[in-house]
Amino acid sequence: MTDKNKQVTKYRRFEQTLEFMKGSLPKGSKILDLGTPNDMSAYLTDYGYQVDNAYGVDFDLNPEIIAKEGYDAVTMFEVLEHLINPMGVLTQVKAPKLFASVPLSLWFAKAYRNKSDEWDQHFHEFEDWQFDWLVEKSGWKILNKAKWVSPVQKLGFRPILRKFTPRYYIIEAER
Repeated sequence: MTDKNKQVTKYRRFEQTLEFMKGSLPKGSKILDLGTPNDMSAYLTDYGYQVDNAYGVDFDLNPEIIAKEGYDAVTMFEVLEHLINPMGVLTQVKAPKLFASVPLSLWFAKAYRNKSDEWDQHFHEFEDWQFDWLVEKSGWKILNKAKWVSPVQKLGFRPILRKFTPRYYIIEAER
């Protein structure tokens, strides 16, 4: 995939995420975003949200790092699949709202793994019902959910399937 195609795909995902959130989270809301400062955090800030990032620790070993008060929502975009125990983090959230997205398990592709970077690999890739169960068992009530595709600009059987098969799943939940 060319750099231009990666940018278009990333921007499309950012737009879809913002559209999903802005209906129930007004501008100016204070968000704790799980993960390092990134392009999505900047995109949300540019829209008008106040975004802080929680990062610098292993969330499996120190899930309490996100148990911070004073936030309207916590966001976890493509983070939970990297954790061995995502339930630990989900139970620590103090904010009343949660927005989280994960990659869906695709029958035609194995889970993502970068052998040269232990932080850049997926321990989980979910089916939607599995993620719903995890979120609900962690004490959340799911209010809204959506799926979208992530097409790639390559030739082949799997790239064709990616144009029609949802790859990302996002939920909005509250306590």
